[in-house]
Amino acid sequence: MYNLNYKYPDTKAYNFVVNRLEERGISITDIAEIARETQKKFHPSIQLDQYVKKTIDVLHKREILNNAMVGLELDRLATEKELAQPLQDIIANDTSVFGVDEGLALNMANIYGTIGVTNFGFIDKEKTGKIAELDHDKDHINTFIDDIVGAIATAVAAKIAHEYA
Repeated sequence: MYNLNYKYPDTKAYNFVVNRLEERGISITDIAEIARETQKKFHPSIQLDQYVKKTIDVLHKREILNNAMVGLELDRLATEKELAQPLQDIIANDTSVFGVDEGLALNMANIYGTIGVTNFGFIDKEKTGKIAELDHDKDHINTFIDDIVGAIATAVAAKIAHEYA
């Protein structure tokens, strides 16, 4: 039931996502660096601090937070083997036909239009920066987090592209 008196916990949601990413070794600066790498041939003079600022801005959008919280929590639950079967095995094995991880990420990237979506496809294929580390981490299930980091970075890159177009 929709509760008209419920106030969305913006700060708690932001802290949840940032803290969960940091627990997994991903900082705001790491995401900003991926975004900068994506945009550097188009906007080589933009400094990293601008990307960091835009990353913080993107991480304050509820749509970004909602998708990130769901994906990060599913990875945590799968790592702890707390999901019901067959979902546990599907997520644990990052089954290629699952696609829900990319679906959440595309929801995030799409907030910034077509450029967000096309940049996400590139980053998802190339596994840039910390995304590559997540992809090879054998201690955790990273089915969602690699796509979440990529989607946030592509949203930042799209935000920069829109601003400087």
